[in-house]
Amino acid sequence: MALVTETPVRFVICGFGHIGQRHAAMIAQNPESTLAAVIDIDPAMGAVAALYGAPIYPTLENYLADGPAAEVLTIATPNNCHAAQALQGIAAGYHVVLEKPMGLTKASCEAVLFAALQAQRLVFCVMQNRYSPPAVWLKEVVMSGILGQLYLVQVNCYWNRDHRYYIPGGWKGRQATDGGTLFTQFSHFVDMVYWLFGDVTNIEARFYDFNHAALTEFEDSGLITFQLPGGAAGSFNYSTAVYDANLESSLTLLAQHGSIKVGGQYMNQVQHCHIKNYQMPTLPEASPANDYGHYKGSAANHHYVIENVVNTLKGRTVATTNALEGLKVVEIIENIYAKK
Repeated sequence: MALVTETPVRFVICGFGHIGQRHAAMIAQNPESTLAAVIDIDPAMGAVAALYGAPIYPTLENYLADGPAAEVLTIATPNNCHAAQALQGIAAGYHVVLEKPMGLTKASCEAVLFAALQAQRLVFCVMQNRYSPPAVWLKEVVMSGILGQLYLVQVNCYWNRDHRYYIPGGWKGRQATDGGTLFTQFSHFVDMVYWLFGDVTNIEARFYDFNHAALTEFEDSGLITFQLPGGAAGSFNYSTAVYDANLESSLTLLAQHGSIKVGGQYMNQVQHCHIKNYQMPTLPEASPANDYGHYKGSAANHHYVIENVVNTLKGRTVATTNALEGLKVVEIIENIYAKK
């Protein structure tokens, strides 16, 4: 499956909005990757694609029919398109990079996973928050066992998503195309809980719609409790009803031998660390971000995603977020929404 080391990995991006263009910039920055083509229903995106020397196709079907050869199909379309387009790409022989969420149901994700295994193709699910310095450090601390027994994990995600974000006629905010607040806004933080601590059980949840009745077809806030492996208690509190600007995304951990809080607007700052017989190291500077979670340039950690895809396909490493992990995040969200 490994590619020739000297050969650039060729990407095709399906969906060339804000996130798709972010992928294009990261592909262009990587000396071992190149953008072969772009797929988008908006012909105006052709001018942007031309900046990368890439032709544009109106649909995935058009590209698959006569587009230039490539190894990787990156899918950055509306949420409801992800799983179906991944299946198309796998059937055509492509490895797939899937922006979150992998799908809107566990069943659709299972179909992608099965197809990938049968075709011996790789599926990379984009969970770039794993690469931030505080996240990398927190993973190391949790895995080391120095905290002893874990007692309590609390995640708080309080953001603003108002009329500036939910554009009339767009796919965001619609149940069928968006899926819900946890899928589009906070799946990265659900992934953080799963990545750090494992699967969740004994889920209880309450949902509210404080100020989004005219904007979306689902809740803007939720209070969730659950249990983690080993018996630790967990909670996940979220809202997009915050006035005007994002407030915070934080994770607080209480354990037998210490306590930690990673916070900031995007869970990108270690705000508290007190662990028995432990000296907090100096971490690399976290990437800055502007409001709405839109990072500038390479600061979104997407460059790590591209590096991982390239290095995996060249046989140097393995996928840092594989299809099974992407499926598990969708399953957790689906189980939470089942409590409505």
